[in-house]
Amino acid sequence: MLNSTLLTHFIFTAYLDIGSLKFLCFTLTALLYFVIVFANMSLIVVICMNRSLHEPMYMFLCSLFVNELYSSTGWFPFLLVQILSDVHSVSASLCFLQVFCVHTAVSIEFSNLAVMSYDRYLAICRPLEYNKLMTLNYAAVLITVIWLCNFLRFLIALILTLTLTLCGNVIETFYCHNYHIVQLACSDTTFNNIYGLVVIAVLLSFQVFLILYSYTKILRVCFNGSKEMQQKAVSTCTPHLVSLITFSVGCSFEVIQSRTDVSIFPSMLRIIVFLYLLIMQPLLNPIMFGMQMSKIREKVQLVFCGQRRRG
Repeated sequence: MLNSTLLTHFIFTAYLDIGSLKFLCFTLTALLYFVIVFANMSLIVVICMNRSLHEPMYMFLCSLFVNELYSSTGWFPFLLVQILSDVHSVSASLCFLQVFCVHTAVSIEFSNLAVMSYDRYLAICRPLEYNKLMTLNYAAVLITVIWLCNFLRFLIALILTLTLTLCGNVIETFYCHNYHIVQLACSDTTFNNIYGLVVIAVLLSFQVFLILYSYTKILRVCFNGSKEMQQKAVSTCTPHLVSLITFSVGCSFEVIQSRTDVSIFPSMLRIIVFLYLLIMQPLLNPIMFGMQMSKIREKVQLVFCGQRRRG
């Protein structure tokens, strides 16, 4: 029995032996990581460099794209190393670093989407008051609170995990997951469980209420409003709703899978869920928001088409 801070490494059992195909998988994964970084970084630069995009909605999008880079950095370098390794293990310090990155990124993603739904509610349902209620400074404060609160919240959870005495170091997943590490504990985990459940229940309740309230109001305006109002709601809310649904579905699958016996799920299904979590949000969000939001699309086209003409 060892304190979690004294463990040297963790071992993963979910990876399959793919032989020489690992080089192909490594290349495809590295290419995918490059595309994700390029897509998100391009939109971040476009939003930051164009004063016409310095509006609350685009600030929230910029925060979302930064989080996609943050979450991808927590996933992909680790995965690339595991693909080439014959022994699938990671040092304890890097494992806990990944735990922090992955869990905070998930929390920030949902918090950001919840605040974006409220922003859309103000823009569509209270357009005359929007500039007064949602200023740039207020948007900046909301983004700062989202990041800081989620960092501090999970830092406490991670410290509680580090104090546990663990009876093993074998994790039956593809990555370092706080719940699975806590499951390895020989010591009492009651406080860890209570803290996790209470914090998640409080935050999720508030965020889900904010999303449901916002979209209930938006739907009411759409049904009673003009065609122009309906088109505006559809064009601005569709990418947000798609992102919210795909993210919620992926997280739900992962929660169900992580809290049940892994032998129930076929290896292929576990791989599909893992790839869904890995790829969907970081790749879908920049493509979808970049194509759907006309102002962003125009600026991106101007940047790349302008560079080609100069060339």
